[in-house]
Amino acid sequence: MPKQNQPKEEKREKGTAQAVIREILSWVIPFVIALAVAMFLKNYIIINADVPTGSMENTIMPGDRLIGNRLAYRSKSPERGDIVIFRYPDNEEELYVKRVIGLPGETVDIRDGYIYIDGADTPLDEDYLKEDWTVATGNYHFEVPEDSYLMLGDNRNDSWDARYWTNPYVREDKILGKAAVIYWPVHDIGKLE
Repeated sequence: MPKQNQPKEEKREKGTAQAVIREILSWVIPFVIALAVAMFLKNYIIINADVPTGSMENTIMPGDRLIGNRLAYRSKSPERGDIVIFRYPDNEEELYVKRVIGLPGETVDIRDGYIYIDGADTPLDEDYLKEDWTVATGNYHFEVPEDSYLMLGDNRNDSWDARYWTNPYVREDKILGKAAVIYWPVHDIGKLE
C-alpha cells in the first residue's frame, strides 16, 4: 500500500470510530439523564406507596398504589384529616398510610367509637369512616407529644393503628409525604382528599 493513502485511511477509521461513539452517546446520555431525573423525583419530590390491607377502606382500597408529595410539609405542618405516608413507629423499615387525627400537643380521647379533641363535648366529625365503628371503640386516652401526630385508619373495625402500637405517636420527621393520588388499579385512579 502506498504511503500517501495511509493518512486517508487513518482519518476514515478515526471518523468511523467517532461516529460510533457519537451514536452510542446519543442513546446513553438521554437514558442516564432520564434515570437521574427519576431518582431525583423518587428521593426528593414524590414517594410511592401501596396499601396491602383494608385499613383505609373506603378511601383507599386493598392493593391500591399511590403517590405522595414529599414537599407537602416543607412550608406547613400536617393537618387533621390529611392522609400521610410515614415510617411505622414500631418498625421504621415499614411504610404506613393513615389519617392524621391528633396534632402536636393535643389530647385525644376515644369513647364509644367517637373521638374527642382536647376535652371537647362534641366528637370529631369523621364522614370518611367506612362504617359504624364497633371494634376497639375505647376508652383510650392519648397525649400527643409536641413533635408528633396520632394516626388512625379509616376502617376502624379493621385497622392496625395507634390504638394497638407499642409507640402510638408518629414523629413529624418520620412523615415522608402527603398521599396525593391513587394511580393503580386503573378503576381507582384519582386524587385523594
